[in-house]
Amino acid sequence: MFGKLKDKAVEKMLEKQLGQLPPEQKAMVMKAVQENPDFFKKIQEEIKAEEKSGSSQMVASMKVMRKYQGELQKIMMGK
Repeated sequence: MFGKLKDKAVEKMLEKQLGQLPPEQKAMVMKAVQENPDFFKKIQEEIKAEEKSGSSQMVASMKVMRKYQGELQKIMMGK
């Protein structure tokens, strides 16, 4: 029961974060997150760790995303 509720909450939060993207890109990102939740959770945790060490959210996000750029590209391409 709580798994579905948690999934719905994450989905709503993600939709809000992706507010400016075109619908087809939103759908692509949502699908990638739903199919790879552990990978995206790892990214989220690393971003939070960077923020705790003093980086701004933008800097932390860019640093972590750069680290996982290859894996992100594969996921977004559906491989």
